[in-house]
Amino acid sequence: MRTILITGQGGTGRTTVAAATALNAAREGTRTLVLTADRTDTLGAVLGVPTGPDPVEAAPGLTAWRPDAAARFRDDLTAFQRRATTALDLLGASRLDAEEVTPLPGAEELALLRALRDAALSEAYGLLVVDLPPAPQALALLALPEELRRYLRRLLPPERQAARALRPVLGRLAGVPMPAEWLYETAGRWDVELAAVQAVVEDRATTVRLVAEPGPAGIDAVRTAATAFALRALPVDGLVANRVLPSATHDAWMGSLAAQQRKALDEWRESFTVHEVPHRGHDPRGTDDLAALPVPGVNTAPTPVEWPVTDRLADDGVLVWNIPLPGAIRDELDLIRRGDELVVTVGQFRRIVPLPSALRRCTVAGAALREGELRIRFTPDPGLWPRGK
Repeated sequence: MRTILITGQGGTGRTTVAAATALNAAREGTRTLVLTADRTDTLGAVLGVPTGPDPVEAAPGLTAWRPDAAARFRDDLTAFQRRATTALDLLGASRLDAEEVTPLPGAEELALLRALRDAALSEAYGLLVVDLPPAPQALALLALPEELRRYLRRLLPPERQAARALRPVLGRLAGVPMPAEWLYETAGRWDVELAAVQAVVEDRATTVRLVAEPGPAGIDAVRTAATAFALRALPVDGLVANRVLPSATHDAWMGSLAAQQRKALDEWRESFTVHEVPHRGHDPRGTDDLAALPVPGVNTAPTPVEWPVTDRLADDGVLVWNIPLPGAIRDELDLIRRGDELVVTVGQFRRIVPLPSALRRCTVAGAALREGELRIRFTPDPGLWPRGK
């Protein structure tokens, strides 16, 4: 299954582009699902068909789905209370009824991740189009499975789970209660669920498509988003320049705005495959309006982002880890090694990545940012490197 994650600059018609992309694919014969996490039914307004917690057919071959975050949150909390009955009774805690539970901030995003996983596992669709929030929120959302799994491994390492028969003895020796079995079982179940979502996000057939209006704000938003997605090794397969004004106009103010847009488009073409969607003079509504939008089709051969390690031991005595970071600024770049992990910070975005196995036996010798690529040099540690290598 192909997955296209659509995000970009806020307020630029991302949902409209997502709906048009999905409709275009469905009309070409691909069974398609368009998915959104919006609390309000923006997707339904664009498609002309109300959407909600149950998938609906928006057009032949096209299904639309807006998961109910409140219902999923209530189900999760109710299930947690059932599993933690003993602990809650010891604390004297009173239960929350499902009717009094309202979703916390972030519940919509979690519901979207689960729906993403469920859609992928169902194998019912050839294409999944995901209408994500604006780029900064989308990046935090997509990073969540990887980061939560890392937290779980650090807090409750599976390899340190003691055998059930030894728990009372270990508890008395340590002088503190041992973690209950249900805690490890819950952590294990979460890890499996998060791994399934992470697999969809990191799949080689998953790509990102950015949407922005050409102009100074759009230039800044696209540059930041492209760097951040590169940090997450997510390929950007194109940039949809939405609401492009006609070049020829007799109105001086419109002409100035159109010229500003052309300048932004020229700059974007140096780094992206740009698809122009003209301004229609109104907000598209319904499948006829969406079909008239010249959105790009599905890239049948996406190019994944690679972070290769170059062997320069014979010439320079180093291994070089090449990390593409287009648009990165040297002053906003920071690197910290923590054991077998590398903490990479680019502006407001940070990612903790495991080192490739060969680099774990090396020490960091330096780094440089060249032509949009971070090149980190590693020197083999004589105490860990195999002899004769």
